[in-house]
Amino acid sequence: MKNIAVIGAGTMGNGIAHTFAQFGYQVNLIDISEASLKKGIATITKNLDRMLAKEKISEEDKQQTLANISQFTSLEEGVKNADLVVEAATENEKIKLDIFRTLDEVCPENTILASNTSSISITKIASVTKRPKQVIGMHFMNPVPIMKLVEIIRGYNTTDEVTNTIMELSTKLNKVPTEVNDYPGFVANRILMPMINEAIETLYNGVAGVQEIDTVMKLGMAHPMGPLQLADFIGLDVCHSILEVMYDGFKNPKYAPCPLLVNMVRAGKLGVKSGEGFYDYSESRKAENVSAQFKA
Repeated sequence: MKNIAVIGAGTMGNGIAHTFAQFGYQVNLIDISEASLKKGIATITKNLDRMLAKEKISEEDKQQTLANISQFTSLEEGVKNADLVVEAATENEKIKLDIFRTLDEVCPENTILASNTSSISITKIASVTKRPKQVIGMHFMNPVPIMKLVEIIRGYNTTDEVTNTIMELSTKLNKVPTEVNDYPGFVANRILMPMINEAIETLYNGVAGVQEIDTVMKLGMAHPMGPLQLADFIGLDVCHSILEVMYDGFKNPKYAPCPLLVNMVRAGKLGVKSGEGFYDYSESRKAENVSAQFKA
């Protein structure tokens, strides 16, 4: 397995492409937007420069990684020789199902189709293809080049052979693959998102302020960042979407998004990506300044 196609040049997609390319795989990075492709490659270059400055890679390593990545705006052209396709499009069920329908039609018969979805059922995604045995979840963590975990999600029909292939491939990327079954939120988000949602409820109910909530979790629970800062980093729209998927899947009110989260998403306050969420990022991308609406 040498030819990898990655669909989506956003935060997760360019990180996945970077990681495969750094380990010598030929990567086709695919996005319908030429501007998004250019931005994705610029991000990969910036991240490689950061690694170069820290002497984790050489200039030759950097240039070879970039040389291993080709750019495509045509899905059909980008996947025609792929051994593995990793879909990293936006976390929207309709978009993902449409992509997998197309992939099933245009990819070679032996191609494994993987999704980086953080919550949407792999079994449902596989159901729109004629190759459900070859559909699997590869949920990378952000930032992809640094984070070790890959959640490997088996759909109802995913074979042992495909699962083992993807587990071994993840190990070759210097990742730690962890196999989980296909239920809403899988493991990572089934545990993480209710915690983030509860932190937002705690703020919404006036129990404590933004920095106070994050400080308690960082210093009291040894979390590297507080749940509200982490929500901003993930994207409040993504958090909302994942909670909606779990609420729909389990029909349990404990997964219902907090009204404050719903309103912030409606208002476009999405966290780091929009410049403001629970913190204000207009002057720094670090969570140093609490957003004006949450200041006492």
